[in-house]
Amino acid sequence: MTDRLPPPVAAEPGGKARLSPRKKQRISRAIQYVVLVAIAVGIVLYADWGSLAENFAKPDVAGKALPELFTVALRNTIIYSVGGFIFSFVLGLVLALMRLSTVRPYRWISTLYIEIFRGLPALLIFLLITFLPLALPGFAVPGGTYGQGILGLGLVGAAYQAEVFRAGLQAVPKGQVEAARSLGMSAARAQITVIIPQAIRIVIPPTTNQFVALLKDSSLVLFLGVSGEYVELAKFGNDLASQYANATPIMVSGLTYLLVTIPLGHLSTRLEKREVRAR
Repeated sequence: MTDRLPPPVAAEPGGKARLSPRKKQRISRAIQYVVLVAIAVGIVLYADWGSLAENFAKPDVAGKALPELFTVALRNTIIYSVGGFIFSFVLGLVLALMRLSTVRPYRWISTLYIEIFRGLPALLIFLLITFLPLALPGFAVPGGTYGQGILGLGLVGAAYQAEVFRAGLQAVPKGQVEAARSLGMSAARAQITVIIPQAIRIVIPPTTNQFVALLKDSSLVLFLGVSGEYVELAKFGNDLASQYANATPIMVSGLTYLLVTIPLGHLSTRLEKREVRAR
């Protein structure tokens, strides 16, 4: 029995052998690895690690952030984020239903809101909220500072959540609506008992991502002029950094954000995969 010989390598005119696509890919990957290793070695050799540690990872300055980092800053960040998420969830669902409504004025109002609040920078919305008492004398946002932060996050988040809900509502098979109507349900009851629950299940993964986005956007609350017991992570880290003339508190605040957002990101990915398998 003869050994199987490898296929002949195609030769270019002039007698030069051409590389196969797989070999070209291996060579390209090896070059990329060499470049990455060279960059890493360059960073290790030329970075001033002592100065970086002194300015961004000073243990005694990091210790000054405790326990208020968790008992005040993280707590307030969660309050702003959860409150804004609930606000945006409810308003976003209403806006999505209005945008899919057969009543034209509802569609116009919903489209106008979504386009405006998706087009404006979130920072501008927070700055406008600070001027509400001037524009509306005697008006005060319920909940004080917490209410203002939740209002800002909710108004911005609702525009994006509405589009998430709209996609979810449109993803529900039309046969579900027809089956509900054939059982004698009204259009409103079919929406509430059949369509909306299925749409909510469909949009759970992107809604989790939306919560992560709101959690990060909660840093904009600092532009409301919060202080003391109302500070969130970004404001807390910035204040301590200014007090000690050191960036370590900002790094600590950033790591605290990551302790929350990374697990939520993994949760969103798992929920998305589970939803795909369920389909």
